Amino acid sequence: MTGSEDSPAFRLAYVPGVTPSKWVRIWNERLPDVPLTLAQVPATEVCEVLRKGDADAGFVRLPVDGEDLSAIPLYEETTVVVVPKDHLFAAADEVAVADLADELVLHPLDDPLEWERPPGRPALERPATTADAVELVAAGIGLLIVPQSLARLHHRKDLTYRTITDVPTSRVALSWPQEATTDLVDDFIGIVRGRTVNSTRGRRAEPEPKAKRPEKGGARRQQPAGGKGGGGRGTGKPSAKNARRGSGGPKGVKGGKPRRRP
Repeated sequence: MTGSEDSPAFRLAYVPGVTPSKWVRIWNERLPDVPLTLAQVPATEVCEVLRKGDADAGFVRLPVDGEDLSAIPLYEETTVVVVPKDHLFAAADEVAVADLADELVLHPLDDPLEWERPPGRPALERPATTADAVELVAAGIGLLIVPQSLARLHHRKDLTYRTITDVPTSRVALSWPQEATTDLVDDFIGIVRGRTVNSTRGRRAEPEPKAKRPEKGGARRQQPAGGKGGGGRGTGKPSAKNARRGSGGPKGVKGGKPRRRP
């Protein structure tokens, strides 16, 4: 558990483009006494941040580097091509990868897409970051292929993007060190997977108080002496049946005197 015993905390890393606000909101509702801190980390550094213990868990782009990190795939992103607004592709609804054969396509060092062979013509030098590549696209030097969330993150008024087909996609996952699966990590996994607050694998719900047992020698439910119906032996009172007959006289006798026949 991160933090001191008196003041636990949960540190969450996330790569650019991922928006963790929905899960953070649920965390704050369920665990208001455990603060959650956010840290945006470059995609090329997030795995090392988790290994060093600088974050308890993180949203990463698959694949994760190494087998010492656990990962739960969450969703797959649409891939788009970023172009100037006056580019020919801006008039299309969708672009095929074959359409980029004669285009200069930038391939930054932090590219989250796994290419067997990048499309288009390669640039003489690879930009250091996606942000640098976006600036080059705005300057009219090539195009850029990225997950849609990164195109939105680096949005500019002079640029637009279009969906591109037949290209790799980016998958986002929740990751954490296998040897550091704490209770708080389990709680966050439950939130990301959509478990309810009462789920046995999510945050433990407070146990309901057990019903108190009656104390020994305490009052018990009493039945009339003599069994069901009351008025039995030992009560000193005649039963309803005997009351109709009188005080113990024979059948057909009222008050111990014979009845008169009409």
